[in-house]
Amino acid sequence: MEAALEGIGSLFENLKGKPADRIEKLPQSGSDRIYFRIYFEDETFIATYNNNIQENRTFINFTLHFRQKKLPVPEILAISDDTSIYIQEDLGTESLLDKLTQHGHNDYVYGLFQKSLKQLARIQILGDKGLNYDWCLTAKEFGKQAILSDLLYFKYYFLDTLKQPYDKQAMLDDFEDLSTYLTRTPYKYFMFRDFQSRNIIVKNDEVHFIDYQGGMHGALQYDVASMLWQAKAELSDEWKNSLLEYYMDEVDQLMDHPINRSAFVHQYNGYVLIRLLQVLGAYGFRGFFQRKAHFLSSIPLALRNLQWFVKNMDLGIDLPEFYKALRMVVDDEMIAKFEPIQADEETPLVVKICSFSYKKGIPADETENGGGFVFDMRGILNPGRFDEYKTLCGKDKSVMDFLEQRTKMQDFLNSVFDLVDISVEDYIKRGFKSLMINFGCTGGQHRSVYAAEQTARHLKNKYKVKVELCHTNEKNWVRSI
Repeated sequence: MEAALEGIGSLFENLKGKPADRIEKLPQSGSDRIYFRIYFEDETFIATYNNNIQENRTFINFTLHFRQKKLPVPEILAISDDTSIYIQEDLGTESLLDKLTQHGHNDYVYGLFQKSLKQLARIQILGDKGLNYDWCLTAKEFGKQAILSDLLYFKYYFLDTLKQPYDKQAMLDDFEDLSTYLTRTPYKYFMFRDFQSRNIIVKNDEVHFIDYQGGMHGALQYDVASMLWQAKAELSDEWKNSLLEYYMDEVDQLMDHPINRSAFVHQYNGYVLIRLLQVLGAYGFRGFFQRKAHFLSSIPLALRNLQWFVKNMDLGIDLPEFYKALRMVVDDEMIAKFEPIQADEETPLVVKICSFSYKKGIPADETENGGGFVFDMRGILNPGRFDEYKTLCGKDKSVMDFLEQRTKMQDFLNSVFDLVDISVEDYIKRGFKSLMINFGCTGGQHRSVYAAEQTARHLKNKYKVKVELCHTNEKNWVRSI
């Protein structure tokens, strides 16, 4: 980290002729890239540090090409000699998903989706002209093999875990037919590969794209399916249909001849299916195999989306065994197996969740039951040992980032959720009134507070259960150094 900060500082000083006022590490995403925000006078910039030099080169080359085409991507301002660091303009912090969360599904947000699809058509079609696909990070084209891989991912990590009988050879034959059908499209241009509302930054009500380094040559429909069917966006059928029509209108304006809309939509439906199955495969892998509770709890929504698709969408191709399996997967009884029991107004259960300091002792359960869960957080690296976190607590964002990125807190809590969920479900069914869950650490300020907050959030979201949250050592927290 020190080497990254030193390199960024030096590169920025060469760019501006003066040192930065401040360089602040940003929360890390699922990749190995580390982002920093640079503060300089009244401006801010984004720096990226990444040891994957090929990935950096792909992003830089794509960006320079797209900028020449006047497409809405960030300007790259400086690149280190070894290409491990690059500095780009700061487009801000608000994504299209953030705007959707803030404003809901209103006319303003609909307009932003239209702008995003207009610019998507431009980056796909105009960006394709003269683009050197040798720059691609992995495959140059999203072709038959990539589609087969996604289908098999769903098969192995979700479908097969259900242990329901099906004709495996007939299924593989259908996979072969579907992947061949989807790759036989005349509409192949630049494919973003991960086009979703998180990767669309809104600045001054205009949209800009980030994280396209995984792009390759592929079908136009793939990116539209990714955006309109992103689960977290929860777009209505009306929005999906009207936005798809709007997108096709924009594509027509960039083409020499109008697209064949019937064929285009049939293949679009196929890519929607691929995306839905990708999601279920990922949830199955993360949930069934890695035992991550969040992904298991997300399965019912994904199945409901797939259920709607199976009942309403036409692929324009006959896939008998595949559709037989899909109808089994989205049967109401099958979906019910994944839906957790939900508390209601009649449920008497109250879950009391406390953080505490071992120096002060374990909180007593004052209900008639006595006892409950006690989890020792002292095996997790303590942020309180570092000066910048001493006066903060487990509810502060920087402490949360520390625990999520530099410790095994997520693994710890996944195991906690596995244990606690069993009791919560049983207690709801049996009409029990109380359950106590305690998290302890040295000072009762960082690790235990974070764990208590996250467990409360998990139980509220999953079971809609009543929760009482208590940080027992709050009056003794370190407030100043």
